[in-house]
Amino acid sequence: MAKGLYERFEEVKEIYHTANELLEFDLTKICFQGPKEELRQTRVTQPAIFVHSAVLTKLLRKKGVEPSMTAGHSLGEYSALFAAGALTFEDALSLVKIRAELMQKAGDIKPGTMAAIIGLDVQAVQNVCDEASSAGVVQVANFNSPIQVVISGSVGGVNKAIEMAKNHGAKKAIPLVVSGAFHSPLMEYALEGLGKALSEIKINAASIPVYANLDAQPTSTPDEIKQKLRAQLTSPVQWTEIIENMIEDGATQFHEIGPGSVLTGLLKRINKRVAGKTIDNLESLENINRG
Repeated sequence: MAKGLYERFEEVKEIYHTANELLEFDLTKICFQGPKEELRQTRVTQPAIFVHSAVLTKLLRKKGVEPSMTAGHSLGEYSALFAAGALTFEDALSLVKIRAELMQKAGDIKPGTMAAIIGLDVQAVQNVCDEASSAGVVQVANFNSPIQVVISGSVGGVNKAIEMAKNHGAKKAIPLVVSGAFHSPLMEYALEGLGKALSEIKINAASIPVYANLDAQPTSTPDEIKQKLRAQLTSPVQWTEIIENMIEDGATQFHEIGPGSVLTGLLKRINKRVAGKTIDNLESLENINRG
C-alpha cells in the first residue's frame, strides 16, 4: 500500500513517520512488508487505508486538484472530512485509531459477520433481513448500489439471510471476511468510546460539503459532523443515495482516492452517465492531469 509514493516523495515518508509515532506501531513496515494477516486486522486496516488516502489527497492538492464536494464510504468518511479541512491529519488519524480499536473490541465482545447480496433490489433485501431476524440480529449495513447490498449481524442471522436471499433469486450471496458486524447494533460497545473521543477533538467547519454516511446529506458544521460520525457505527451506509445527491448537486467527475477501485465500480452501477477515476498509486497520480 502506497509503497511507490513512499519511495518517490520525501513528504510521504514524513507522513508515515508521523503515523507510526501516533499509532505506536510500525504501520510502514506492515503496509509494505506484511504479514497480510496483521494488515487485515481492523486496528491496522483502518489506519492503513486512511493514511494512504490522506497521502494522495495531499499530493493531489500540490498538483492543483481540489474537490468541490467529498464523501467517503464508512471509514472513508474520515478521509473525506480531512480533504474538506474539517480534521487535521493528526486528529483524523487519532480518531481512526480509536475507532478501529473499539470496533475490533466490539467484534470480540459480540462476534458477528457480514455478507454481500447481489442481484436483489433493496426492498427485497430488507424483507429478507426482517424474515431472517428470527435466527439472530441482521440488518442492511451498506446500500452500495441498486443491486448490491451488504448485510451485517450475528453469524446465525446473516447465514439465515444468505440462505433466504438465494431462495428469493439473488445472483450471489457472498460471506465477507471481516472481524465484526460493522454498521449493526453489534457495534454498540464502540459508541461511548468514540463519542468521548469526538468530544475531545477539535473539528472545524468543512470548507466544502461532505455527504454523510448516516443520511446522505451534505454536512459542514462541527456538532453535526460529530453526531453523524458516532451514529455511523451502528447505522447503514447510504452510499447509493450519497452518489445520487452529489450528482443532483452538480458532480460530474468523481475521483476515488485510496487503495482499490471498489467505489468506482459502484459508481458505474449507480449512474453510468458520470465519469469516475481511481487514484491509488504513483502511476495514476502522475496521469491525473493527462487526457
